Amino acid sequence: MLFAIAGVLSLTGVFKGEFNANVLFYYTAQSNILAIILFVMLTGKTIAELRKSNRNSACFYPRFALIVAINCMLTFVVFWVLLVPAMGDGGIPLWTFFNLSVHAVTPLLCLIDYLLFSQPRRMKYRDIYYTTIFPLLYSAFATIAGLLGHVFSYTPDGTPVRAPYFFLSFDAIGFSVFIYAGALLVFFMLIGHGLYFIDRKVRKPKSA
Repeated sequence: MLFAIAGVLSLTGVFKGEFNANVLFYYTAQSNILAIILFVMLTGKTIAELRKSNRNSACFYPRFALIVAINCMLTFVVFWVLLVPAMGDGGIPLWTFFNLSVHAVTPLLCLIDYLLFSQPRRMKYRDIYYTTIFPLLYSAFATIAGLLGHVFSYTPDGTPVRAPYFFLSFDAIGFSVFIYAGALLVFFMLIGHGLYFIDRKVRKPKSA
Protein backbone atom coordinates (compact mmCIF):
# COMPACT_ATOMS: atom_id res chain seq x y z
CA MET A 1 0.00 0.00 0.00
CA LEU A 2 2.81 2.40 0.84
CA PHE A 3 4.39 1.89 -2.58
CA ALA A 4 1.09 2.73 -4.29
CA ILE A 5 0.47 5.81 -2.11
CA ALA A 6 4.01 7.10 -2.63
CA GLY A 7 3.78 6.46 -6.36
CA VAL A 8 0.45 8.24 -6.81
CA LEU A 9 1.59 11.22 -4.72
CA SER A 10 4.74 11.40 -6.85
CA LEU A 11 2.68 11.36 -10.05
CA THR A 12 0.68 14.35 -8.84
CA GLY A 13 3.88 16.25 -7.98
CA VAL A 14 3.20 16.51 -4.25
CA PHE A 15 6.82 15.79 -3.39
CA LYS A 16 7.84 18.74 -5.56
CA GLY A 17 5.48 21.10 -3.74
CA GLU A 18 2.80 21.14 -6.46
CA PHE A 19 -0.33 19.24 -7.42
CA ASN A 20 -1.12 18.15 -10.97
CA ALA A 21 -4.65 16.72 -10.94
CA ASN A 22 -4.40 15.88 -14.65
CA VAL A 23 -2.38 12.73 -13.93
CA LEU A 24 -5.41 11.31 -12.11
CA PHE A 25 -7.04 10.97 -15.55
CA TYR A 26 -4.48 8.30 -16.45
CA TYR A 27 -5.06 4.58 -16.01
CA THR A 28 -1.79 4.20 -14.11
CA ALA A 29 -2.97 6.51 -11.33
CA GLN A 30 -6.46 5.04 -11.25
CA SER A 31 -5.30 1.42 -11.10
CA ASN A 32 -2.89 2.28 -8.29
CA ILE A 33 -5.71 4.06 -6.44
CA LEU A 34 -7.74 0.88 -6.87
CA ALA A 35 -4.89 -1.02 -5.22
CA ILE A 36 -4.81 1.49 -2.35
CA ILE A 37 -8.55 0.98 -1.81
CA LEU A 38 -8.05 -2.80 -1.68
CA PHE A 39 -5.21 -2.62 0.82
CA VAL A 40 -7.05 -0.13 3.01
CA MET A 41 -9.98 -2.56 3.08
CA LEU A 42 -7.68 -5.49 3.84
CA THR A 43 -5.87 -3.59 6.59
CA GLY A 44 -9.10 -2.51 8.25
CA LYS A 45 -10.63 -5.98 8.04
CA THR A 46 -7.44 -7.63 9.28
CA ILE A 47 -7.24 -5.36 12.32
CA ALA A 48 -10.89 -6.01 13.11
CA GLU A 49 -10.46 -9.78 12.83
CA LEU A 50 -7.24 -9.85 14.84
CA ARG A 51 -9.13 -8.20 17.67
CA LYS A 52 -11.41 -11.23 17.53
CA SER A 53 -8.33 -13.52 17.60
CA ASN A 54 -9.11 -14.76 14.11
CA ARG A 55 -5.77 -15.91 12.68
CA ASN A 56 -7.12 -16.28 9.14
CA SER A 57 -7.35 -12.51 8.94
CA ALA A 58 -5.46 -12.19 5.65
CA CYS A 59 -8.01 -14.09 3.55
CA PHE A 60 -10.54 -11.41 2.68
CA TYR A 61 -12.11 -10.01 -0.49
CA PRO A 62 -10.49 -12.65 -2.76
CA ARG A 63 -12.59 -11.77 -5.80
CA PHE A 64 -11.92 -8.04 -5.46
CA ALA A 65 -8.23 -8.84 -4.96
CA LEU A 66 -8.31 -10.78 -8.23
CA ILE A 67 -9.87 -7.85 -10.11
CA VAL A 68 -7.31 -5.41 -8.68
CA ALA A 69 -4.39 -7.74 -9.43
CA ILE A 70 -5.34 -8.19 -13.09
CA ASN A 71 -6.14 -4.52 -13.61
CA CYS A 72 -2.83 -3.47 -12.08
CA MET A 73 -1.01 -6.03 -14.19
CA LEU A 74 -2.47 -4.27 -17.21
CA THR A 75 -0.59 -1.17 -16.05
CA PHE A 76 2.59 -3.26 -15.79
CA VAL A 77 2.28 -4.86 -19.23
CA VAL A 78 1.12 -1.76 -21.11
CA PHE A 79 3.85 0.43 -19.67
CA TRP A 80 6.80 -1.91 -20.20
CA VAL A 81 5.65 -3.51 -23.47
CA LEU A 82 3.88 -0.64 -25.28
CA LEU A 83 4.78 2.69 -23.74
CA VAL A 84 8.49 2.35 -22.93
CA PRO A 85 9.48 1.38 -26.51
CA ALA A 86 7.35 4.25 -27.84
CA MET A 87 8.99 6.82 -25.55
CA GLY A 88 12.47 6.58 -27.01
CA ASP A 89 15.15 8.73 -25.42
CA GLY A 90 12.66 11.44 -24.52
CA GLY A 91 10.65 9.34 -22.10
CA ILE A 92 10.42 9.61 -18.34
CA PRO A 93 13.29 8.30 -16.18
CA LEU A 94 12.54 4.60 -15.85
CA TRP A 95 14.65 3.41 -12.96
CA THR A 96 13.43 5.75 -10.25
CA PHE A 97 11.72 4.66 -7.05
CA PHE A 98 8.47 6.41 -7.84
CA ASN A 99 8.22 5.24 -11.45
CA LEU A 100 8.93 1.65 -10.45
CA SER A 101 6.39 1.95 -7.61
CA VAL A 102 3.40 2.57 -9.88
CA HIS A 103 4.51 0.64 -12.96
CA ALA A 104 6.14 -2.44 -11.42
CA VAL A 105 6.19 -2.86 -7.65
CA THR A 106 2.50 -2.23 -6.90
CA PRO A 107 1.19 -4.40 -9.78
CA LEU A 108 3.51 -7.28 -8.87
CA LEU A 109 2.70 -7.00 -5.16
CA CYS A 110 -1.04 -7.09 -5.95
CA LEU A 111 -0.54 -10.27 -7.98
CA ILE A 112 1.61 -11.86 -5.27
CA ASP A 113 -0.89 -10.85 -2.60
CA TYR A 114 -3.69 -12.54 -4.51
CA LEU A 115 -1.74 -15.73 -5.16
CA LEU A 116 -0.35 -16.11 -1.65
CA PHE A 117 -2.91 -14.62 0.70
CA SER A 118 -6.37 -14.56 -0.86
CA GLN A 119 -8.75 -17.36 -0.02
CA PRO A 120 -8.42 -20.25 -2.51
CA ARG A 121 -11.27 -21.75 -4.53
CA ARG A 122 -13.41 -18.63 -4.27
CA MET A 123 -12.99 -17.48 -7.87
CA LYS A 124 -16.01 -17.89 -10.15
CA TYR A 125 -15.68 -18.29 -13.90
CA ARG A 126 -17.68 -15.10 -14.45
CA ASP A 127 -15.01 -13.20 -12.48
CA ILE A 128 -12.79 -13.46 -15.56
CA TYR A 129 -15.21 -11.14 -17.31
CA TYR A 130 -15.67 -8.89 -14.29
CA THR A 131 -11.99 -7.99 -14.54
CA THR A 132 -12.67 -6.27 -17.86
CA ILE A 133 -15.23 -3.84 -16.43
CA PHE A 134 -12.76 -1.32 -15.02
CA PRO A 135 -10.53 -0.98 -18.13
CA LEU A 136 -13.56 -0.84 -20.42
CA LEU A 137 -15.10 1.90 -18.29
CA TYR A 138 -11.76 3.71 -18.30
CA SER A 139 -11.53 3.52 -22.09
CA ALA A 140 -15.02 4.99 -22.38
CA PHE A 141 -14.17 7.67 -19.81
CA ALA A 142 -10.93 8.66 -21.55
CA THR A 143 -12.62 8.77 -24.95
CA ILE A 144 -15.49 10.91 -23.70
CA ALA A 145 -13.11 13.23 -21.83
CA GLY A 146 -11.10 13.75 -25.02
CA LEU A 147 -14.20 14.39 -27.10
CA LEU A 148 -15.36 16.95 -24.55
CA GLY A 149 -12.07 18.80 -24.94
CA HIS A 150 -9.92 17.53 -22.10
CA VAL A 151 -6.21 17.80 -22.93
CA PHE A 152 -4.12 15.00 -21.46
CA SER A 153 -0.77 16.37 -22.60
CA TYR A 154 0.97 18.35 -25.33
CA THR A 155 3.38 17.28 -28.04
CA PRO A 156 6.82 18.99 -28.18
CA ASP A 157 5.44 21.46 -30.73
CA GLY A 158 2.52 22.39 -28.46
CA THR A 159 -0.21 20.36 -30.14
CA PRO A 160 -2.84 19.22 -27.60
CA VAL A 161 -3.19 15.48 -27.12
CA ARG A 162 -6.73 14.38 -26.32
CA ALA A 163 -6.00 10.76 -25.44
CA PRO A 164 -4.04 9.47 -22.44
CA TYR A 165 -2.11 6.87 -24.45
CA PHE A 166 -1.19 6.59 -28.11
CA PHE A 167 -3.08 3.32 -28.51
CA LEU A 168 -6.32 5.09 -27.51
CA SER A 169 -5.77 7.99 -29.88
CA PHE A 170 -7.70 7.97 -33.18
CA ASP A 171 -5.73 11.10 -34.12
CA ALA A 172 -2.45 9.21 -33.82
CA ILE A 173 -3.19 5.70 -35.10
CA GLY A 174 -6.73 5.81 -36.51
CA PHE A 175 -8.71 2.59 -36.46
CA SER A 176 -5.65 0.69 -35.20
CA VAL A 177 -7.10 1.65 -31.82
CA PHE A 178 -9.41 -1.33 -32.19
CA ILE A 179 -6.48 -3.68 -32.82
CA TYR A 180 -4.80 -2.58 -29.61
CA ALA A 181 -8.09 -2.80 -27.73
CA GLY A 182 -8.64 -6.33 -29.00
CA ALA A 183 -5.10 -7.38 -28.07
CA LEU A 184 -5.49 -6.01 -24.55
CA LEU A 185 -8.83 -7.77 -24.19
CA VAL A 186 -7.19 -11.05 -25.23
CA PHE A 187 -4.50 -10.39 -22.61
CA PHE A 188 -7.19 -9.99 -19.97
CA MET A 189 -8.86 -13.22 -21.00
CA LEU A 190 -5.58 -15.15 -20.98
CA ILE A 191 -4.41 -13.97 -17.59
CA GLY A 192 -7.92 -14.35 -16.17
CA HIS A 193 -8.20 -17.93 -17.41
CA GLY A 194 -4.68 -18.62 -16.15
CA LEU A 195 -5.52 -17.43 -12.65
CA TYR A 196 -8.82 -19.32 -12.77
CA PHE A 197 -6.92 -22.52 -13.57
CA ILE A 198 -4.43 -21.86 -10.75
CA ASP A 199 -7.22 -21.13 -8.30
CA ARG A 200 -9.19 -24.25 -9.20
CA LYS A 201 -6.45 -26.78 -9.95
CA VAL A 202 -3.31 -25.68 -8.10
CA ARG A 203 -4.22 -23.72 -4.98
CA LYS A 204 -5.50 -25.71 -2.02
CA PRO A 205 -7.97 -24.48 0.61
CA LYS A 206 -6.31 -23.43 3.84
CA SER A 207 -6.98 -25.74 6.70
CA ALA A 208 -8.84 -24.28 9.66
